[in-house]
Order: sequence, then structure tokens, then C-alpha cells
Amino acid sequence: MNRTDLSPMGFRKTPFTRELAVRERHPLPHHDEAVRGLLQAVHGRMSAALIAPAGTGKTVVLRVLQAELPDARYIVRYVKVTGLSKRDLCREISAACGVCEAGIYPTLVRRLQDAFVQTTSTDGMRTVIILDEAHDLRPESLAMLRLLTNFEMDSRLVLSVVLAGQPQLKAALARPEQEAIAQRLAHCATLRLLSSQETRHYIAHRCAIAGAANDPFDDDAHCAIFEMTRGNMRAIDRLALKTIEMATSSGARAASAADVLRAREMLPW
Repeated sequence: MNRTDLSPMGFRKTPFTRELAVRERHPLPHHDEAVRGLLQAVHGRMSAALIAPAGTGKTVVLRVLQAELPDARYIVRYVKVTGLSKRDLCREISAACGVCEAGIYPTLVRRLQDAFVQTTSTDGMRTVIILDEAHDLRPESLAMLRLLTNFEMDSRLVLSVVLAGQPQLKAALARPEQEAIAQRLAHCATLRLLSSQETRHYIAHRCAIAGAANDPFDDDAHCAIFEMTRGNMRAIDRLALKTIEMATSSGARAASAADVLRAREMLPW
């Protein structure tokens, strides 16, 4: 869809894309609460977790968290993990932190610890590692994080880890064998799906920052989008954008419930 296609509805750019600056995000109280809790844990030199079902804005919250941590005090490293072994997870963290890899696993752990201590002692900076998709971590990899945060028999706090993942992460942390790492988490933030009213406001906001002077969805279209997405932000973005395409292709200046239904049929859900 090009700019000419969007002009009947007043858009200057394509709405509902993932290319959204932090300053342009739609403010949601429960998102702000999650950010505050995570920030408090990090400022207290502790670790935390963010538990969020898919499509609830986890990535947005993590981006806001990173933006709120001053560059003069914090070095934030983002690692998106999968079902990695503890050795491979260490390698991914080492690569993100610029630490030279070691062939022996214990040596690699010590190099990471030394790097975190050096950053704190010499540069006066604190390292924060965000581990995204942490629900995919193997049990031994999750347990390994205890080693990375254990400095001088826990007498020094030089690293904060933020585990971010879907609800399976909460279940993993509740297992008896993960008690040691769970106890190191000072805060567990959660996210939820949007309500009907929040969905409407979210759609209107995304349209406004893309240039639309007025909300291009009528009331029935808003209701239809919520009924089909149940407040899942990722699904809202896909369906709303496809609905605009449907409405624009027919020359309409506002999207209707019929356009939503047509759009739904075009998406491989």
C-alpha cells in the first residue's frame, strides 16, 4: 500500500507497522506500571522478570525500559534466546557484551563476571542484560544465570538480568530446581490483553500518529476488530491495517464492519 492509497483517509505514512518510536507509543497504565516495577528493580541493582502473553506489548515495554535507563549509568545488552544450552547461552551473552569467547565453559563464565565487575569498578557503569523469549530457556540454562549474578559469594551486585517471556516462564521459575534464580528476582511484572475501550483508543492513536486527522474506523468496525482480536495488540495491528486496505480499495473514507470481515478473510489466522 503506497502513499496515494492512504491519502483518502488522510494518512501520511502506513499505520500499524512495527516501526514505532518509543515517544510515539500509546500510553497504557498497565504498561507504565510494568516499566516502573522493572526500573525500580534495576535501580536497586537487582534482577526482574516480565511475564507477558504474546501480543500484549512485551517488546514495547522492554524498549521503554531501555530508553529510561540513562546511558551514563547503564550498559544495556539485549539477547533474544531460544532453546540454547547453557554454554551457547553464555556465548550469546558474551557476543552481546563484547567479551572474548573461551573454549571452556567455566572460563567463559569467569570472563563474563570479570567484565561486569570491570565495568562497574572502572567505568562506574552497571550492566543490564535483557533476555527475551526466556520461556524457551532450557532448565540448565535458566539455572546458569545464578552463576552470572553470583559475585564474591553474593557480596556484590554488579549485574541485573531482566527475563522476559510468555507465561511458561512463570511456570519454569516456579519449579523447585529454579528456586535459587527465582529468589534473585526482585520484581515480576505482568501484561494483559487490551479491553474494548483500550483497543479503540489504541487504534485511534496509531491512526493519529500516522497522520489521520480523524479516526477512520466507525463504531461497528471498532467493535468487530475487538471481537476478532480480543485485545491482542499484534492481531489488532494486522487486522486494522488490512481493514484500511480493504476500505481504501473501495474508495471509502471510513472503514466499516464489512471491511473488517473482508480483511479477516484475507489474513491467514
